[in-house]
Amino acid sequence: MKELQNQRTAFGQPGLEPRWTQGNKDGVGTAYAISSRIWFTLSNGILNEVYYPTVDSPQIRNLQYLITDGESFFHEEKHHLHTKTERIAPQVLGYRITNSDPEGRYTITKEIITDSRDSCILQHTRLTGNTQMLAMLRLYVLCAPQLGIGGWNDSAKVVDVAGVKILTAHQDGNWLAMAATVPFTRTSCGYLGKSDGWTDLADNFQMDWEFHQAQGGNIALTAEIDPSNSQDFTLGLAFGNRQHDAVTTVLLSLDIPFEQKRSRYINQWKRACEDRLLLEEISSDGGNLYHSSFSVLLAHEDKIYPGAMIASLSIPWGEAHGDSQQGGYHLVWPRDMVNSVTALLAAGHTPTALEALIYLAASQREDGGFAQNFWIDGEPYWTGIQLDQVAFPILLAWRLYQHNALRQFDPYPMVMRATKYLINHDPATQQERWEEASGYSPSTLASNIAALVCAATFARERSDESTAQFIEEYADFLESHLEAWTVTTEGTLVPGINRHYIRINPVDIHNPHPNEDPNQGTLTITNRPPGCQWQFSAKEIVDAGFLELVRYGIRQPDDPVIVDSLKVVDAVLKVDTPFGPCWHRYNHDGYGQREDGGPFLNGGKGRAWPLLTGERGHYELAAEHDVQPYIQAMEAFASDTGLLPEQIWDEPDRPDAHLYLGRPTGSAMPLAWAHAEYIMLLRSVRDGQVFERIPKVAERYQGDTDARKSTEFLEIWKFNRQIRTVKRGYTLRILALAPFQLRWSTDDWQMVNDTDSTATAIEIEFVDIPIAPNQQSPIHFTFFWTVPNHWENRNYQIAVVG
Repeated sequence: MKELQNQRTAFGQPGLEPRWTQGNKDGVGTAYAISSRIWFTLSNGILNEVYYPTVDSPQIRNLQYLITDGESFFHEEKHHLHTKTERIAPQVLGYRITNSDPEGRYTITKEIITDSRDSCILQHTRLTGNTQMLAMLRLYVLCAPQLGIGGWNDSAKVVDVAGVKILTAHQDGNWLAMAATVPFTRTSCGYLGKSDGWTDLADNFQMDWEFHQAQGGNIALTAEIDPSNSQDFTLGLAFGNRQHDAVTTVLLSLDIPFEQKRSRYINQWKRACEDRLLLEEISSDGGNLYHSSFSVLLAHEDKIYPGAMIASLSIPWGEAHGDSQQGGYHLVWPRDMVNSVTALLAAGHTPTALEALIYLAASQREDGGFAQNFWIDGEPYWTGIQLDQVAFPILLAWRLYQHNALRQFDPYPMVMRATKYLINHDPATQQERWEEASGYSPSTLASNIAALVCAATFARERSDESTAQFIEEYADFLESHLEAWTVTTEGTLVPGINRHYIRINPVDIHNPHPNEDPNQGTLTITNRPPGCQWQFSAKEIVDAGFLELVRYGIRQPDDPVIVDSLKVVDAVLKVDTPFGPCWHRYNHDGYGQREDGGPFLNGGKGRAWPLLTGERGHYELAAEHDVQPYIQAMEAFASDTGLLPEQIWDEPDRPDAHLYLGRPTGSAMPLAWAHAEYIMLLRSVRDGQVFERIPKVAERYQGDTDARKSTEFLEIWKFNRQIRTVKRGYTLRILALAPFQLRWSTDDWQMVNDTDSTATAIEIEFVDIPIAPNQQSPIHFTFFWTVPNHWENRNYQIAVVG
């Protein structure tokens, strides 16, 4: 390898401020092989973000061809050509892109895959068209690196290997190399918007600049390919942790004919899908979305950290974000990940679900919780507390246990630590599933109740009946308070319906004396556009999260409050599209495409989410209604290549902004959670019951069981929820995280009771105080901490009410 002599350095350092690219993709792909640690995405007929060496690390902004006749026109693929993208085979995440000149003079057909044995993108290209025009065409490839998850401080240079010119770029330990099976006749490295190939060609249709290097900036690589030499060639884009690695990889990948690489790539994906259940029989599109969804979920798993699955290979509205937006959706959210692998489990594929559980166990914090989201290596990105994301790993462990798919892995320690965390931090969550508000959330409480019942199963399997009973009783306590915490009795959204679930009853998790009345809270809604109202009465904000109560079996589908709440949700949140119904997350949502069609940026308007159509389909199945309209709607919301968006446009068409009713916005596409919801809906329909329904939960809360009767009248005091009143006839349970002796009195300290706390296997201690039916005086108590051997030095008082 040698560097070119007398290298010319590009001008215009450091270039324009870097931006990512659009979040709605037309394709995502990777080889189904751990040796190929590279992923790609496609939009508008071109390759955009490429991820390497892990699924959370985007390394380029985009790569496209520039076309000119040198005299009269200049085209770039993503803006000037008509484009069509399709999969090269069912189930296979490889794509054929046909980009055509609007005047019919030429067509560029590309097939894009990755090398199945190494980290190289292969783009086989065929140029066809009018013979006279082809003789005049000049073809250039333009690549915009953003190495190390950022566009600043990249450097580039041209090197020569055995007479082959190769364009390289690097930042720290990230290297890129680009070459083709035909020679680059000219090459250049430049700064974006100043000395790059696009700026050069747009000026006079000629490549006037040939710079051999560009140091420390937002760079672009340009190479000319002479179509007169070959109108059929393969372009390679390889990555490595050293220049030698990247250069060797691209040359080796290009040395083997593309057809051989293509055949291996297709066969690997076909083998990966062999164990899949035949759920396409339930679909309405011949299995197109099911085939794609299954492969898309598999593709979102990392190859260095097995089981780690990100939410999406995208950066929503990336064109409006630069280096400060490092996370995008290419992070691990435990909730999204568990949904993804649960869907794979529903499709008959168990290995990835077990890998995910083991990965979660390795990522669990010492206190038993999980970070809001984190990089593939477990490093937290955002640090909020979402209690449903602590519950979901428990639910995953239980499902794998029920499927006899745990092999040699024992999830018990992880489950018990997560259970301790839930009980210690419940019932208010710092963030609900929309990650924006704290308080009592119906959807969070549903997942927590279900997870606790499952955790009790694990304890009982270990013959720890007392701990199992304690955990179940805490679940019963949450269940018995659902309506009191999350159902308004003063609703005004729909005339005649005063009683319905609200999105969240907002309380501060740091306030040990919260006002738990759902009629009185004020909810702050984030992401509202500047100058707009951002505080609302909590009883007037609704979402469909309460459907999780039906999904797990906590409430019957015909429960009157559920039915009335659905009427409110449909009146306030439902959107009818040409493809079927869809729903907003909640009213006054600000997370979505702006009113003017622009990208979400510090404010917007929440749009409709296709995954909510799937959730509604699960409810309709539980209610024994027709589910096909919801399956058909989700299939219609998907792209031709089988990708489901996070959000769809929910207003009349805006062609100027490329927004159409029922079609994707600039948010994430694909969203793994949406694909998971679709697969689970197919499985649920096949089974005739909701796949995620938990029989033990349904037995406990939909029947009149003796096990539940013992806790119908249980009230709990703990340090993060210091209740001020308890009802006569109830049992008052005092919880703490350390052994204690409770000194308490029912008659203003005239008589004193000393009761030692009862231990549990989850390191939570408790004391029960029965409240007599005729009790009048308050309950007084204090703590003597037995291990440090000292008093709490504070008395607590709880009034007794009727």
